[in-house]
Amino acid sequence: MPISMKDFVERHPNLKIIIYAGKGGLGKTTCSAATAYWFSKNKKKALCFSTDPQASLSDIFERDIFGKGETKLAENLYVVEIDADKRVAEFHEEVRNKIKEMYKIDKLPDEIDRYISSTAYEPAMHESATYDAMADLLASKKYDIYIFDMPPFGHGVRMISMATILDAWIDKMTEARKKAAEYLEAEVRIRGSSTKVEDEILKELSSIREKLDFFRDALTNPETTGFFMVLIPEKMAILDTERAIKMFEKLGISLSGVIVNQVYPFELLEIPNLSEFLKHRIEMQKMYLKEIKEKFGEYVRAIIPMFDREPKGMEMIAKVADHLFENPSLNLLEMV
Repeated sequence: MPISMKDFVERHPNLKIIIYAGKGGLGKTTCSAATAYWFSKNKKKALCFSTDPQASLSDIFERDIFGKGETKLAENLYVVEIDADKRVAEFHEEVRNKIKEMYKIDKLPDEIDRYISSTAYEPAMHESATYDAMADLLASKKYDIYIFDMPPFGHGVRMISMATILDAWIDKMTEARKKAAEYLEAEVRIRGSSTKVEDEILKELSSIREKLDFFRDALTNPETTGFFMVLIPEKMAILDTERAIKMFEKLGISLSGVIVNQVYPFELLEIPNLSEFLKHRIEMQKMYLKEIKEKFGEYVRAIIPMFDREPKGMEMIAKVADHLFENPSLNLLEMV
């Protein structure tokens, strides 16, 4: 019998980060909101952060929180839904100011300014902005638990792998900057000057590296980070989950659990004259639950039912939290 989400949390007292990943539309944001709600009710200061540009915590919580920063919704319950465009714009302005300060100029050359502006249209810029926001939130250590709703697999893999990719890039850049500094120092000595050359760019790269290393170490530590996949009992969702798990394992992130969402209650089959459509849907789900049991059985932490209405607002989020932590319905695996 697999352990529940509640048992997992109790067995990991140093848990600081919970990440939900999976295909879009399967319930990652709902699970993230419910998890933050449950921790807040258990007197833990919780922050829920959506990294999925297509998901909407504003929609789930029925509050306008987009771009509003860290917003308190209830006692111990905080949420963030960043405006990536705004953060990219702020980053560009910061870059402009640093260049002007570094080279002691009042105005950037037009070609440099145009180049900086053009990078706003690069998809990676928005991912970098989101990644940077996540790192800043973790570094603040203001919360007892951080819950991250990851974007769909492709973007999620790039976001997590970004630390490794940028780390390698920074290695090359640091090496190049050090070599340049050596040549410049040699030139200073030849000219008889004792001025020490201070490479501001190298200092900036070192600062970026520290943030990347901190974030990567946090995400790949199984004692402090729980990584959960959300899926539904359908063939494509199962296949996608298998592929995603392999991709994340290559990045050094191990699976903590699987959440099965949108499951029709089996007792509906006992209703006389149940529609053939609904009967077939339930039988199909039972078949795929059996496959989920065979492939991910030990990792299933909760089975969340299909509700009679959208899980929006605090009342419905509380219901999801109950099924996620207090009544995970793991006995359904014994019935398939």
